[in-house]
Formats: sequence, C-alpha cells, structure tokens
Amino acid sequence: MTRTTPGTPGTPGNPGTPLRVGLIGYGLAGSVFHAPLIAATEGLALDTVVTSNPERQEQARAEFPDVRVAATPDELFDRAADLDLIVIASPNKTHVALATTALKAGLPVVVDKPVAGTAAEARELAALAEERGLLLSVFQNRRWDNDFLTLRKLLAEGALGDVWRFESRFERWRPQPKGGWRESGDPAEIGGLLYDLGSHVVDQALVLFGPVTSVYAESVIRRAGASVDDDTFIALTHANGVRSHLHVSSTTAQLGPRFRVLGSEAGYVKYGLDPQEAALREGRRPGTEKDWGLEPESLWGRVGSGESPLTGGGRAEPTLPGDYPAYYAAVAKALLDGGPHPVTALEAAAALDVLEAARRSAHDGVVVKL
Repeated sequence: MTRTTPGTPGTPGNPGTPLRVGLIGYGLAGSVFHAPLIAATEGLALDTVVTSNPERQEQARAEFPDVRVAATPDELFDRAADLDLIVIASPNKTHVALATTALKAGLPVVVDKPVAGTAAEARELAALAEERGLLLSVFQNRRWDNDFLTLRKLLAEGALGDVWRFESRFERWRPQPKGGWRESGDPAEIGGLLYDLGSHVVDQALVLFGPVTSVYAESVIRRAGASVDDDTFIALTHANGVRSHLHVSSTTAQLGPRFRVLGSEAGYVKYGLDPQEAALREGRRPGTEKDWGLEPESLWGRVGSGESPLTGGGRAEPTLPGDYPAYYAAVAKALLDGGPHPVTALEAAAALDVLEAARRSAHDGVVVKL
C-alpha cells in the first residue's frame, strides 16, 4: 500500500526525496525509539514532532535542529498535505483516535504497540486502512531483538528438533512504582504490564509458533501503591501443540533467562536483554556505529541437552546483531516501492485477542478457548 499522488514531495512521484514524517509524542517511545530510528532511515526525514511539553519541545529541537515542533496533533493535521507518514507514539488511549484521523486525512500510519485497547478496534483500523489503500503498521520492535533473531535462525535450521515448550521472560526489578499513565489503574489508559511488555512477548510467541487455541493467565498487583498489574504470567497452547509460558514483571528480584526453549533434540537458553534500548537511551545512534546491536560473547546463549548451561552444558550460540533499524527500513520500502510492510494491524489484532483472553482468564480464574 502506498500513497501514489504524483509530484508530491516525498512520494514515489519524486524519486530520491525523503518521505516527511510527523511524529506524535516525544516521551519514552517517541524520543528514545521512534525519532532516532526515523532519522537513521534512508528515505525518511523527521519533519515534525508533536508535544505540548515545553521541556520535550526543547529536547526535540536540540536533538534534531531542523525539526518543526507542534503543540497539538491538530496543528500537525492542518499540514497533512505536507507530510507522507504519521507515527503515533503518544499514550495508549490516544492511538485509535489519532490513527483514525490520520488515515482519514490520507496519510499512512505507524502506531506504537498496542495499536488499540481491543482486537475489534484494531480490526476496524485495519479495515479503514484497507479501504483507503494506506499503510497501517504497528511498531513491534522486539521482533528485531538480537535473541529473537537468533532463535528464529535456530528454528529455521532445525537445531532444536520439534519445539515443545517456549519460555519467555521480560522481567525487571522496580520495587517502587514510577507513576505515569503506564501504571495508571484507569482502564481508559490501557496501562499495566499485560498490555505493555505483554504485547511484546505475545507477539513474539505468535510469530514463532502461530495461532493459539487456549489461554490461561495469572495477573496480580504486588507493589504497595500500585494500581495496575505488575506481575503477570501467561500460558498459551498453540494450534501446533507448542506450549508458551510468558512472564512479564516489575517485581523480579532475581531475573530468569530471557528465553528458555525446549525441543526434542536440544534446548536454547539465553540470558540478558537486547542492548539496543540501552544504547538508544544513552544517546547512541544506529548508522553511526559499526557494532550496532552486537553483544559481547560472554552474553551468548547456549544450545545443548542434558545439562544446565550455567554449568557448561551445550555450546555457545553466537547472538545475531539486533536490528531495530530494519523496521523503519521496511516501512520506507513499503511506501516507496509498494512492498509488504513489517507488522500489520491484523497481526496486532491477533495478539490483542490473546491479551484480552489473558485478562479475562486472570480475572475469572479460567482457561479461555480461542
């Protein structure tokens, strides 16, 4: 799906001219992930940042001197004819309304995860994008984590045999709530770990092992003063028989392996998080470092059977470089060349089906069939 208005700057009618991107939101998602990755992508140019926060406005100008700054999305949409792509990195509760406005203005859209609060809303957005012939993609950057890319390679090679169990942990130790909308108990905010980190681990499980037939979840509030889930476990049964056990937590004093994947021939165990988020937070930028996304050999996972990797079992498996820039490179290619885009809204809707089932399972104490 592409915008095909000939002669408009930044579209296929003007080869070599970058697509002009309007970015709504300059908090964690906008400033740490989206803006740097957009700026590093050939074929894209960060044109406008939308934030009403004066400090963030100054931050955007300091980090990207040529960028325009707008205080409201309305100011951005008033200039819709001057833009080629809208990226929505604002709070979750705004995603559907802003994406709808952008699509109706004739603009392709990237939305940070979760694209919506419900699978039904995600499918409505997908239908609107299809009707308008526009790209609608969801930023699931963890598909380009180093460990995930390495695991996909191992599975493609058949190195583990038939996978029986997939264990995935996205755990942190944050004994004190940080506050903000992500930890708000207001359902309208779509906060909590289930829809935050849970969006990542569920998406990864679906990409690896396909559709789910049943969901069981446990979701609790551990920390004093917290008002939304901060310790959640999700068990999935995939249609192909694989069982996925997914953990997301802010209350884990001793972190477990990021992945533990058990198959009929071998297992793969990997500790530690992909280094790209930490690098972006530190102000490092893809495209300026030849070792982007690489981790030291000491953090490589291990493949083997019959013994714990912590006591030397198995062999070290070199971790592939993480590659968050690949997401926006694929978006640019889709818009400029008409190729497939990296994460569809319908894929995001399938993940939301699972998240909604997990929320119901945790609330009612039942297994939910899909």
